[in-house]
Amino acid sequence: MAALPKVLELRLGDARDALDRFEAAWNRRAEGRKAAGALRVLSMRDLPLLLRTLTPARWELLDRLREAGPLSIYQLAKRLERDYKNVHTDVTSLAKIGLIERAADGSISVPWDVVRGEF
Repeated sequence: MAALPKVLELRLGDARDALDRFEAAWNRRAEGRKAAGALRVLSMRDLPLLLRTLTPARWELLDRLREAGPLSIYQLAKRLERDYKNVHTDVTSLAKIGLIERAADGSISVPWDVVRGEF
């Protein structure tokens, strides 16, 4: 049986949305039901925050990294033809919110097969 794709859903909404999802997941587990698939949700307070966080340069970075697979920040900066310091800053920001993962060897990767938005 094929593994389900790992999906990250971006949503606009306040903290209550995240708390409601947490409560529903908690109740499912308390009732002995399994977690709901490989979907993860990242909520942003509003559209301006989303646009500041996911700039066109960061979208390109995510896309290139997803295509290439795990890379060092240096390798990614070379592929993007961007300054190492700026790529490092972008990677750090994207890793903080879970869009990029860091491996023990220092490589970075995009852990999501699909990123979709719900606004």
